[in-house]
Amino acid sequence: MSASAEKVPTKKGRMNVRHLEETDYDLLVSVANTWWGGRHVSHLLPKLFFVHFRSTSFVVEEDGTIIGFLIGFVSQTFPDQAYIHFVGIHPDHRNRGLGRLLYSQFFKTAGGLGCTTIRSITSPVNNSSIAFHTRMGFQIEQITGEEGGVGCTLDYELKGEARVLFVKTGLNS
Repeated sequence: MSASAEKVPTKKGRMNVRHLEETDYDLLVSVANTWWGGRHVSHLLPKLFFVHFRSTSFVVEEDGTIIGFLIGFVSQTFPDQAYIHFVGIHPDHRNRGLGRLLYSQFFKTAGGLGCTTIRSITSPVNNSSIAFHTRMGFQIEQITGEEGGVGCTLDYELKGEARVLFVKTGLNS
């Protein structure tokens, strides 16, 4: 079965993992803030990701409805590295392994493109993201201080905001 259409049986229905499409943009931008608990995050999803990074970005559908997505890409500067930019899971479908499913698909795709390292970032306030990345084998790197008791990189971006930087190495080892 191709990487663009992986059928996964579940207790609730039939899931399908496929590549992100430009036509997914309006829907996903309209639900992003809600899926993120009211945080304003939709501005982090410019349409260019839906146009230019489809081959390394995925959605998971259940019975034809999108319930999760991952936007990632291979670095043009460091072609052995890939970056996960944004992940969203519908709140009613969390704790079902959808994040793990999407990340696994991304790892498989990035590895097939020669990547051995995966990177991602999150906010120090996003405890569930930090815990998830740790469970997925990511390490926190470049710690320069703490914010809210979380080791992070201070003054990383956006007017001095801190971020937790993740790295997962040895993808094709």
